[in-house]
Amino acid sequence: MQYRTLGRTGIKVSPYCLGAMMFGAVGNPDHDDSIKIIHRALDAGMNFVDTADAYSRGESEEIVGKALLGRRDDVVVATKAHLPMGDDPNRRGNSRRWLVRALDDSLRRLQTDHVDLFQVHRPDPDTDVEETLSALTDLVRAGKMRAIGSSTFPATEIVEAQWAAERRSYERFRTEQPSYSILTRGIEREVLPVAQRYGMGTLVWSPLAGGLLTGRYRKGQEATAHRAGFGFAHLRDERRLDVVEQLLGLARDAGMPLTHLATAFAIAHPGVTSAIIGPRTMDHLEDLLAGVDTVLDDDLLDRIDAVVPPGTDVGRLDMAYDPPEITQPRLRRRPVAERAAA
Repeated sequence: MQYRTLGRTGIKVSPYCLGAMMFGAVGNPDHDDSIKIIHRALDAGMNFVDTADAYSRGESEEIVGKALLGRRDDVVVATKAHLPMGDDPNRRGNSRRWLVRALDDSLRRLQTDHVDLFQVHRPDPDTDVEETLSALTDLVRAGKMRAIGSSTFPATEIVEAQWAAERRSYERFRTEQPSYSILTRGIEREVLPVAQRYGMGTLVWSPLAGGLLTGRYRKGQEATAHRAGFGFAHLRDERRLDVVEQLLGLARDAGMPLTHLATAFAIAHPGVTSAIIGPRTMDHLEDLLAGVDTVLDDDLLDRIDAVVPPGTDVGRLDMAYDPPEITQPRLRRRPVAERAAA
């Protein structure tokens, strides 16, 4: 496996990162089986594992911690904080108060004294980015983390954070973790170019488009498999399903499974460092490992571009982040009195 440098950190990581979101109650509750999956990935050459405190309320981190006993020094461990970890309104977000506590909790669950990459899981409009960077800088200097990153930040907030770090001499975000797949190419317009400009590494999540690019969900068929039970609308989006049918044809012509086409596409972009794969079972992992050496030639990439033009999204991934300006009508509508007076 050819390793890549994570931004300008000097840390070498595999082009596929093992995502641990499906280890625990949300996906695979069998700890021993999950540990076997992690060990299989490491034995195959993957040296990068990404988890988060919110994944099964810390259970994922506990599983990763147990799996890495005796192997910790050979693995680049990334985790995240921001999402709610209880009913207390202060057990979430990007404040100094919470991030310091969240990291200590993660280190305890992971059974380690440091993480290699600590990421803020989502932007936090209630917290000044300088407050966040100040806290993370102190934690880096305390030796509890080696590098810091963001996740699902819009390009404007990535730039703002870089400027704030330079202005105040804080540690800067060295990585960004956006969603990216053949069906979700919007980050090619601004996020990836901005990350490249600032020398940031990128860990892209959901290269299989939330399961659609496995080929298990087909047009005209009721989505009844595992994830459909959660009611994901993107599995029933006719626009996305139409594109999947076209991509299945491309994969068939190229003599490869759609999963291999999709994951190879995700790491073909020069702005992408690693694609996060999140298997729930050993069979899922083995299928993905069988395609780690897949390389898409220019002709095939051109054919993909003809189906989904660069920089465009087909429909919307349910787990996608929308900023408050999109989700809160009051931020995009003048008060009624002002509209009436206009």
